[in-house]
Amino acid sequence: MTTTAAQSSVFRQFYALTKPRVIQLIVFCALIGMVLAVPGLPTLAQTGLAAVACLGIWLVAAAAAAFNCIVEQSIDAKMKRTAWRPTARGELSNTQTLLFSAGLCVSGSVLLYVWVNPLTMWLTFATFVGYAVIYTVILKPLTPQNIVIGGASGAMPPVLGWAAMTGDVGPEAMILFLIIFLWTPPHFWALALYRVEDYRKSGLPMLPVTHGSEFTRLQILLYTFVLFAACLLPFVYGMSSWLYLAAAVVLGAGFCLYAWWLWRDYSDALARRTFRFSLIHLSALFAALLLDHYLL
Repeated sequence: MTTTAAQSSVFRQFYALTKPRVIQLIVFCALIGMVLAVPGLPTLAQTGLAAVACLGIWLVAAAAAAFNCIVEQSIDAKMKRTAWRPTARGELSNTQTLLFSAGLCVSGSVLLYVWVNPLTMWLTFATFVGYAVIYTVILKPLTPQNIVIGGASGAMPPVLGWAAMTGDVGPEAMILFLIIFLWTPPHFWALALYRVEDYRKSGLPMLPVTHGSEFTRLQILLYTFVLFAACLLPFVYGMSSWLYLAAAVVLGAGFCLYAWWLWRDYSDALARRTFRFSLIHLSALFAALLLDHYLL
């Protein structure tokens, strides 16, 4: 292998540690928080601030993802979904990964503290600790409610975005937080249902492993009902208008329908479709908020 090819391979390995698809959704949700925090079109200065904030949040979130790969190295190696990760395959050492994670976290934190504001930096760092330490190290191996409690970290991006642009955390940001917090369990449990054997082999106490498929499917259904109500809050509070409301009703009804089908007549294929629809649900919901903000 040539030197250039070897360097490219190492770059891809480090990049894979950041879980790019997950980080893209995190930054997108943070960007929505930034946009909604600014009335009307952003100025050039606000656009620059948002770009710097997105970069800082990306760096810290990527650091948390890389740290997660260290902690779950042995678990990842047992699961088909994660066995390809460089840490699970032994392609990168724990020392390399830890230094990479620390470098990303420090860089992102400095960027946010100096060029955005201290509140955003501390909230983003707290999110790092919540995900990388409290969720990954403590909750995930100990309780089947890990994704419910740990979901608070995953729900923080819009709050970070709002804080970046305003310097505080308003009720609007907390509504966005609530939507993602309630979305996370049914989203993740749909995945866990068709990956249950992987989780059983790994020894992690995920809900389908500890309480069975039927109980998990009922929880998914109940959560989608509560989520449906929470998704109406931006309209009720006055953050959005009828365009967003129409999208929220259609997307929420779709998620509830998938959950109902899953509860009544389970199949792995349907669980996969439910999981994929959950990603569409959140992305399209936030995109509708964005369109509503600018068009109406």
